[in-house]
Amino acid sequence: MKTIEWQEDKLIILDQTALPHQEFYLELSNYLEVVSAIKKLQVRGAPAIGVATAYGIALGAQNSDADTTKEFLNEIEEICQSFSAARPTAVNLFHAIKRMKLASQSDGNVSLIKSTLIREAIKIHNEEKEATAHLSHLGAKLIKNDFTILTHCNAGPLATTGYGTALGIIIAAGEEGKKIKVFADETRPLLQGARLTTWELMRKGITVTLITDSMAGHFLSRGKIDCVVVGADRIAQNGDTANKIGTYSLAVLAKENNVPFYVAAPVSTIDFSLKSGEDIPIEERNPEEVTHIGGMRIAPEGVRTANPAFDVTPHRYISAIITEKGIVREPYQTQMSKLCR
Repeated sequence: MKTIEWQEDKLIILDQTALPHQEFYLELSNYLEVVSAIKKLQVRGAPAIGVATAYGIALGAQNSDADTTKEFLNEIEEICQSFSAARPTAVNLFHAIKRMKLASQSDGNVSLIKSTLIREAIKIHNEEKEATAHLSHLGAKLIKNDFTILTHCNAGPLATTGYGTALGIIIAAGEEGKKIKVFADETRPLLQGARLTTWELMRKGITVTLITDSMAGHFLSRGKIDCVVVGADRIAQNGDTANKIGTYSLAVLAKENNVPFYVAAPVSTIDFSLKSGEDIPIEERNPEEVTHIGGMRIAPEGVRTANPAFDVTPHRYISAIITEKGIVREPYQTQMSKLCR
């Protein structure tokens, strides 16, 4: 299964909105189609969004008819602006834009720069695959035999184009022969846990039990959960972490019940420009994601809704942050700076 694949003059993505009922691949031939796919969550997960953005910029560059380098670079700037407005919380998107802009500044004519952008996008993709594979095997060391793990949203191969982050750790532990079980939150309002996490784990032969989001406290309080492992969309300097809405509640419940709470993410998800989670922008999405399920209305016409896609978990609730460069604990700001140096 390939979540994202570059093929000469087009980008192939697995449409995650069609899962688990249908494995449907989209062929995207221009960058605006890639922007749309990111907005619609046809491709999602912070690392995967970054990869799709890099390829989307490369795709836009290939379709440019600019004659001069100046015109071409102006066009690249417009393309990048379109992607920057697609999803405001996932920092991997902005890291990808920055790297692609730098790559476009390389000396050479338009044709050479186009080739450079393709190579840079492929490099970003390969780096994400290597990073998630490495962090998954590092994180698996924290998972003991017979553990039952609770996870939220979806942080597997679908979300990363590689091994996965939170689910990557679970998958790696299973491949090591450890007997593990997983409880997956459904993850309202878009049900990524119910639709995607269960699908990925079942394909890997890992025992998974689907629960509603509001059931997590019950199982944590009854001693049924040995640890919680989640992914991340942006991590601030101090370890505060933005992840799918509902993560903060899980972290508080885990702390109350003395259950370790782990965050798994590649270093590309750390935003060293932000001192704390208070500075992380939170995306507000379409109200219909709350009022409808599968296109069917479940709430009264005219009801007021709020739909923040993410919440921020303060670092004091996080037992460890697992990256490809190592596992860090408090004090996060000091440890992560050392890690990246």
